[in-house]
Amino acid sequence: MAAGELYGQGARVWIPDCTEVWRVAEVTRGYEEGDNVLHLRLEDGLELAYPFGSQLPPLCNPDCLSGEDDLVALSYLHEPAVLHSLRVRFLEANAIYTYCGIILVAINPYKQLPIYEEEVIYAYSGREVGDMDPHIFALAEEAYKQMSRYGKKQSLIISGESGAGKTASAKYAMRYFTTVGGSLGDSSMEDKVLASSPVMEAFGNAKTTRNDNSSRFGKYIEIGFSQAYVTGATIKTYLLEKSRVTFQAKAERNYHIFYQLCASAALPELQGLGLRGAESFHYTRQGQCTYVEGTDDAADLDSTRHAFSLLGVLETEQLELFNVLAAILHLGNIAIRSRDRHGDGCFVELTDKALGLFCTLLGIEESQVSRWLCYRKLVTTGETYMKPLSRQQALDSRDALAKHMYGKVFGWMASRVNRALRSPEGHHTSIGILDIYGFEMFELNSFEQFCINYANEKLQQLFNLHVFKLEQEEYVTEEIPWVFIDFCDNQPCIELIEGRLGILDLLNEECKMPQGSDGSWAQKLYQAHLGSSHFQKPKRPTDAFVVCHFAGKVEYQCNGFVEKNRDTVPEELVGLLRASKSALLAELFLEEGEGTVPQSRRSSGPRPASRPGRRSLPGNNKNKKSIASQFKASLHKLMEMLGSTTPHYIRCIKPNDSKQPFVFDSRRAVEQLRACGVLETIRISASGYPSRWMYQEFFDRYRALVSREELTGTDEKRICSLVLERLLQDPRKYQCGKSKVFFRAGQVAYLEELRYRRLREACVLLQRHLRGWLARRRFQRTRTAAVCLQRYTRGMLARRLAKVLRRTRAAVVLQKSVRMALARRSYLRVCRAVLTIQAFARGMFARCLYRQMVRHQKAVVIQAAVRGWLARAHYARLRGAVIYLQCCYRRTQARKELRRLRAEARSVEHYKQLHKGMEIKVMQLQCRLDEQAQEKQRLSEQLSALNAAHAEEVQRLRAEMQRLREDTVGDSHVQHLQERLAELERHSAESRLGQEVEELRQRLAEVEAVKLHLGEERDALIQQTLEQSQDLEEQHQRAARESRGLLQELEEERARYQSLVKEYARLEQGYENLRDEVAFHKQSTFRRSPSSESFLGSESSYLSSMSTAPSRDGSDLQAEGPEERWQPVLEGQQPQPGSEAMLNGNVGQDPFEKAYLLLLGQLNAVNEELARTREELRRARAPAEPEEKKPLDFLKRRQNIAEMLGLARSPEKAAVDDDLKHAYDAVQVANRLLASQLREEKQQHEEEVEVLHLDICSLKQLSQQQAALIQDLQRHQGQEGLQQHVVRLKEENWELAQKLEKQERTTLKLQKQLRAYAKQIQDLTVRREATWSGQEPAGSPKISSPAGLSQAMLAWRMEDEGRIIRTIITDYRPQSSPGVLPDLPAYILFMCFRHADHCCDEPRARSLLDAAVNAIKRVMKKHSDDFDVVALWLANACRLLNCLRQYGRDESYWQENTVRQNEHRLHNVDPQGACRSLGALAVQLYQQLIRTAEKGLKPMIVAAMLESETIQGLSSARPPGPRRPLAAPAHTLPELLLQLGSFREALSRQGLPATVVHQAIRQLLFLISGTTLNYLLLRKDACSWSRGIQLRYNISQLEQWLRAEGLHQSGAREVLEPLVQAAQLLQVKKATEEDAGAICSLCTVLSTQQVVKILRAYTPAAGLEERVSPSFISSVEKRLQEQNPGGPSQLLVDTCHLFPVHLPFSASSVHLDELHIPESIDLAFLLRV
Repeated sequence: MAAGELYGQGARVWIPDCTEVWRVAEVTRGYEEGDNVLHLRLEDGLELAYPFGSQLPPLCNPDCLSGEDDLVALSYLHEPAVLHSLRVRFLEANAIYTYCGIILVAINPYKQLPIYEEEVIYAYSGREVGDMDPHIFALAEEAYKQMSRYGKKQSLIISGESGAGKTASAKYAMRYFTTVGGSLGDSSMEDKVLASSPVMEAFGNAKTTRNDNSSRFGKYIEIGFSQAYVTGATIKTYLLEKSRVTFQAKAERNYHIFYQLCASAALPELQGLGLRGAESFHYTRQGQCTYVEGTDDAADLDSTRHAFSLLGVLETEQLELFNVLAAILHLGNIAIRSRDRHGDGCFVELTDKALGLFCTLLGIEESQVSRWLCYRKLVTTGETYMKPLSRQQALDSRDALAKHMYGKVFGWMASRVNRALRSPEGHHTSIGILDIYGFEMFELNSFEQFCINYANEKLQQLFNLHVFKLEQEEYVTEEIPWVFIDFCDNQPCIELIEGRLGILDLLNEECKMPQGSDGSWAQKLYQAHLGSSHFQKPKRPTDAFVVCHFAGKVEYQCNGFVEKNRDTVPEELVGLLRASKSALLAELFLEEGEGTVPQSRRSSGPRPASRPGRRSLPGNNKNKKSIASQFKASLHKLMEMLGSTTPHYIRCIKPNDSKQPFVFDSRRAVEQLRACGVLETIRISASGYPSRWMYQEFFDRYRALVSREELTGTDEKRICSLVLERLLQDPRKYQCGKSKVFFRAGQVAYLEELRYRRLREACVLLQRHLRGWLARRRFQRTRTAAVCLQRYTRGMLARRLAKVLRRTRAAVVLQKSVRMALARRSYLRVCRAVLTIQAFARGMFARCLYRQMVRHQKAVVIQAAVRGWLARAHYARLRGAVIYLQCCYRRTQARKELRRLRAEARSVEHYKQLHKGMEIKVMQLQCRLDEQAQEKQRLSEQLSALNAAHAEEVQRLRAEMQRLREDTVGDSHVQHLQERLAELERHSAESRLGQEVEELRQRLAEVEAVKLHLGEERDALIQQTLEQSQDLEEQHQRAARESRGLLQELEEERARYQSLVKEYARLEQGYENLRDEVAFHKQSTFRRSPSSESFLGSESSYLSSMSTAPSRDGSDLQAEGPEERWQPVLEGQQPQPGSEAMLNGNVGQDPFEKAYLLLLGQLNAVNEELARTREELRRARAPAEPEEKKPLDFLKRRQNIAEMLGLARSPEKAAVDDDLKHAYDAVQVANRLLASQLREEKQQHEEEVEVLHLDICSLKQLSQQQAALIQDLQRHQGQEGLQQHVVRLKEENWELAQKLEKQERTTLKLQKQLRAYAKQIQDLTVRREATWSGQEPAGSPKISSPAGLSQAMLAWRMEDEGRIIRTIITDYRPQSSPGVLPDLPAYILFMCFRHADHCCDEPRARSLLDAAVNAIKRVMKKHSDDFDVVALWLANACRLLNCLRQYGRDESYWQENTVRQNEHRLHNVDPQGACRSLGALAVQLYQQLIRTAEKGLKPMIVAAMLESETIQGLSSARPPGPRRPLAAPAHTLPELLLQLGSFREALSRQGLPATVVHQAIRQLLFLISGTTLNYLLLRKDACSWSRGIQLRYNISQLEQWLRAEGLHQSGAREVLEPLVQAAQLLQVKKATEEDAGAICSLCTVLSTQQVVKILRAYTPAAGLEERVSPSFISSVEKRLQEQNPGGPSQLLVDTCHLFPVHLPFSASSVHLDELHIPESIDLAFLLRV
């Protein structure tokens, strides 16, 4: 394309700028060949004539490519385009990550962002690189995927200057690998890997002027994997900056560990280290910055020590390490003084406190240290000299020792970390993370900067080779002819540094020279390398040199190079440390100690020939490598290691030097882009074919440019080739590969321009035709309307004329008639008026005369009345004034009393609100008291009736006898007494009547007074009611709020309970795994026989039942304790031999328990004897058995029974030969004994009831005292003291109520147990009588019932429990029995439970339910991924739970029962514990059901909701890009709805309640909504208007499915609301303040972060929409924060959240006696009774 077309009018270009580096300008006049000036207009409107010289300014990319995720996808690849894209993404979208080919550019935001949570990790896990927005997790996932897929080692190379965020990026990558990979074997390995970071940061990071947590060393972390699990890690360190230990520049700090120790000096374990504040030590105060804002050094030390503990470093070792570090600090405080002015010698005072602490901590002698700090030993061939050092030399020696010690400590720490992270079994593959310093260029650059830049040169060379290799592989794969891409090879610069006679070689040679110095080394450099193009000599006459690196020229000062490269340490001081008593120091210097012996310690032996007087070097420095050699060797190893891996590059950019959040300094960014190789990548890509499109993508994008003739074929590749030949014409501008078409730089922009023009022309054509059609339609409508109006107007005028003519004629007729009527009416009116006037006048005169006479007569009467009235009125006024005064005074007093009563009423109401529960409890206790009182009264009445009847009969008999005796002699006396009695009765009656009359009169007066008083009170109460109505309304509102709060607390409590159930299930699963492992080991150690296998199986089932046994509270345990300790021994069970000892041992226990225990023991014995008797009777029926043995056997049995019951056998009965008679007599004796025991128990129960009545009376008195005390406290004490007292009284009441309930529960259980035993004895007696009368006993041992009577039970034995569980749970297959109820196993289990309840066998019932629960859990463990199986057993668990409730003791569940169902209720076994266990199991099954459904839904959600195009033609106007290929979605929305429908059908098929189905669907839709919203937030390409339309349509399909399934009232629609609002947010207008207000009113469910994230990621349609401005986003964010100041702050939705499940009660309509059990279920061993 010609330059004139590219630089035409309206084109935008980049021009250099002094402040912003590059600036946008628009071409105002098109460029023509030969022009030297380009006419431009800047963004501020300024016109500019830009002279461009030989090269035109770079062009801007189209708007559709602005903010692209991958910089390589830009049409024009150059520096301003890269800088602009990074600035737009960073400032407008707050996106800190951007791809640049294989590089991930990470800009430090200097702000915590919510994009690193665990939900984000799982969102990126398993996704391709192009599926999500750029992120470090995406690059980490790519490395993890390639490692696990191909088994090849990977590496992440993180580089950047200090403060760019390298350390944070490395930590995020490590956290991703440990979270996704987990661990294999050692469960804490991932914690150890993460714990290495705080340790390495404490010892290797420090504050600099650029970064508060700058890494002062390089590290390579190699994380080992085995089978995609983390197995260990290894950390390699490079070039620790030891000079920072002894010197820090201004505003910088030493390493963090020193300040952490100083901040924690007050700890008891650190008291002996002599530590003080950091400003007290020379090595920590030089930078004048001992405190960093936002950093807590003491807390950081705790984190460091905790990390040490995780890594296996013992506490004693940590303290030894702190001793060494404290000694380094004290070493810096040792004062060295000069001996004279010339400085020839120096000394250290032995009284120096720092010296003493240093020697004490390290266990060395003070005199030796003070000597060798100031002297140096020189060894010659003949003798040894002691050379004094100057003060400066001594200080340098001291600092060298400190640096050497810290270097050893750092190396020891790194080795301990590696030891803790090392895996014993090794690893198959690994992923390395290289966190290394970036290219550094300061004003003063020294040896450290030289080594850092040397390492970056090597890394850049590796990077260039890798990029070139990838480009070459791409071209070869697509079979495109290519030529060698010329790129900047930095091999000459590397040869200059490390080659033969290079900079490092000359430096090492200079270090070997005895008199080597920095100046002589500089001169050698000038002589050897001035001819090199990469080496220069600065103009200033200083010892410095310039190296031309790939990132720019760097000037290095030679001062200090030689000394730093030597890294010499005084051998004498090292020898002192080697002889230290500290074990840690011995370990630190162990390697040195095992080396060659220094010459200063040699006493004999041959000595090398040398000239006398010449200084010799210390022995340990002869074999010691220089720092440069060590670094070079380690760097070569690192390059080899990286070369064997697949590298992934992360370039960290520091946006500004002031560390302000989201501030972009273009100058600083360009410097780092040039230094980190990003621009080199762009240049390499731009030199080839940077833009690459799939043929399908190109065809879909540029179909508007395809002609009709070119569309005749079906081959997309051929069509694209024809289009490109016609449009581009130059074949060098593009290449067609096998699957892609490749473009040169700028060609995509040209195609976009052509596409924009074609679409614009099409739009203009459409607008023209549409406007013409609209004009024609408007004219036709106007003409038709005018004709119609004329027609209607003419008709209206004609009708109006006819109407006027008719009205005129009618008016004449009306006028004639009206005038006649008016004249006649006037005449008649005048006649009537005259007559009326005459009559009224005559009557008026007569009445006036009469009134005058009457008035005269009444005037006299009125005068008399008025005079009397005036007197009375005067009296009334006086009386009224007095009454008014009284009323005012009384009103004042009444108001005071009213205010006092109101305050009292409020406090009492508050007290009632606070203690409503206590009132209810008291009312319940009162009801129980009333019931007990009624029972007592009934018993007392019966007793009194019996006593009265007996006394009446006795009295009657005595009176009859007396009457017969005195009948003859007492007649006269009786008559006299009768007369006297009549007289007394008459007098008493008269007096009584008088008193009653007087009392009635008094009561009448009182009633009248009360009536008046009540009238006054009624008025006052009406006023008070009006005043209190408002207070009551406020109280109702407050109560409503409190009720809502209580409901929310209930939901939270339910959620906590279910989380506990979930945690219990997880622990149980872990226990099952451990048990399986133990069983596996047992199988591997010996081969079991069938008997041993059954034994182990029973043992495991027992352990499982023990692990899943439901926990009960203390009251239930106490109430059920006697039953659990002393259960009766039924048939088929042997009595315990220690039962008698138990009876004798419990002497001091409760009388109830003693009697109960005695009765149970006797009953057990009787049952045993009856079983034996039954067996004897069966044998008696056999004809082959002799008849002579029967009497003796039965006599023995009877004798045993009699002896056991303590009864003597009479001699008459011993002669009886009838065995049945003896057995019957024994039973009768047992019955009488039991009856006597029952009477004693009843008497004791009555005594217990009396005691309980007394307790209740005392409770009543206590309650009255509490009420009085509360009133007194309300008058005299504050609210706080009252609440405390009320709480204490409430606790006392609760304890008393618990005791009362415990006693009542115990009494009820004992009564029920006694009734059951009595009933059982009665049944046995009846059966014995039937046997005695000659009836045949049942031949089967199973329980039978009379014919025609079904009790809806299944009789089973204890040994049948395993068969029952296997048949209806473990081996149950509902497919084998079609047509049966899905919850048939639950009904069968309940019928077996009823049989155990009927037999009063609670242990057997509990054992059956525990075994059933364990079996269901095992089935769930085996079929955890089968949705139908999980739904089946969830339905059975719910049905069994509802059956226990429906037939239990709670009357609230009996409302829907029929009469027959009420007959099947449980009577003996309390099902509460079983209900709790089944409720927990149902919750676990529900959670497993949701997890199973989520596994099937998760892979479908994103593809169906976001990627599938259900509305055709709404594809995004944005091109897919190189990392986001266009492909058909794996799943569609109909498939998702079909999956949901299958889940719904399975739940309904299993008969689950509708409420549970609704909750499950709501949970699944929450997963769909949350997952879709999370991926929408993490994918910038999904945030567009067309995607919002598509998403809203998909949501409407979900809503339509809910309505079709009848689930719209289940609450599932509410969980879709966040997704609905997100879709609406993508569709609304986003420009003005009114739009901002509309967005705030629309997004009520989304959080502020989510709304802002969507707005920043919104991608406008090219040429149709404007980009959302940052000011608009800031306005929306501010409004949302003001609207919801305390709203949620999370960015992503927690899709793992489970709503609390509610399992409702649903009564069963099935009658148990009509339940059909098919024969295919093998339950023939159960007998239906």
